[in-house]
Amino acid sequence: MNRRQTIKATAAAAITAMLPQSSWAQEKRAEMPDTAIKIGFCTDLTGPYQGVDGPAGAEAIRMAIEDMGGTVAGRRVELLLGDHRNDPQIAAEIARKWHADDGVDMVISGVNSDTSLAMTAVAARHGKPIFVVGAGTSVQTRERAAPSIIQYAYSTVALATVPGLGLTRQGLKRWFYVTADYPFGRELQAHGTSAVEAAGGTIVGSVRNPHGEDDFTPYLAAARDSHAEVLGLANGHAELLKAMAAMEKMNLTHQMELVGLLTFIDDIHEMGLEAAQGLYLADSWFWTRDAESRGWAERFFARQQRMPSSLQAADYSAALQYLKAIAATNSTDPDVVLAHLRSTTFDDMYVRNGRLREDGTMLHDMYLLRVKAPRQSRGEWDYYEPIATIAGEEAFPLSDGS
Repeated sequence: MNRRQTIKATAAAAITAMLPQSSWAQEKRAEMPDTAIKIGFCTDLTGPYQGVDGPAGAEAIRMAIEDMGGTVAGRRVELLLGDHRNDPQIAAEIARKWHADDGVDMVISGVNSDTSLAMTAVAARHGKPIFVVGAGTSVQTRERAAPSIIQYAYSTVALATVPGLGLTRQGLKRWFYVTADYPFGRELQAHGTSAVEAAGGTIVGSVRNPHGEDDFTPYLAAARDSHAEVLGLANGHAELLKAMAAMEKMNLTHQMELVGLLTFIDDIHEMGLEAAQGLYLADSWFWTRDAESRGWAERFFARQQRMPSSLQAADYSAALQYLKAIAATNSTDPDVVLAHLRSTTFDDMYVRNGRLREDGTMLHDMYLLRVKAPRQSRGEWDYYEPIATIAGEEAFPLSDGS
């Protein structure tokens, strides 16, 4: 090409660049920017709650990304990880950086209600979807509800309502609560009390233990002396394990029915069936529920050498449903995606016919489970006997007593 031809070609290219593009090309550029879809997952990755969510929860999200082919609407999907270390300030800092600097499209909030409240506040200011999976406080869909906040897996309302209704309807009407004296524990007792009384039961007494208590003997003695039929343990993990050990030592495990109001499969695994047998709990999912749940759990086991908790299953589902919404709308615009999520039902190995209520609660079935005796179990991780299924509308009442 000589000099004159080069000048003509350059001029032609410049003129072409100045010409208006077709509306289709402009829309494609607006809808399909050449950047990754970014999902942020912030949870306890290294602390006391890492087992129930943590790195294995991140692996569950990766499984969802893989199941969508790694790209959605022509864009690759990227997972950002944050370890909040159970500190709300750290959680807020991570969320602010993700939204302000890293261009995160959606966040999955992991365990710990205080850290989740910090992250949902940031997400609400930016109008970006946040799927709350590991944190159960009902404040997120009541006092601090916002259009971008989705309470996906469970809440203090459901955890306390399901056993409160299920066991009281079976005729176990006299309840006593041992409650961790901080907002999460107090929420559990309040919601449980409403459910028990709505089903015709009575709260015959309650005591509050300091958060982090080691000696549960005096609290359990008060429960014994109340002659209650059901003891609700409104605490979780470390305190639950200590209370259960004290129950065994005091020979109280056969004197009343026990309910762990925040209990996961990891807690049962740590206690062992001999110690945990007969304990009631509510959960949103369990891996032996059906063939599809089993199939996914076996895939998870191959990667993690353990069966998934309900939170890890919900991490997978939340990521999958978000990516399906992008695929359906061909957009990551928060308003477009949230509108689609509110108009559809959620169906996968975790949830059946789930739907978003106007307050952001994802309504779905919850299960009243009882821990099997060792002779009933078919092997390691086979821990649960389903007792009752409570539909989402009843498991997640809009207000106490409704």
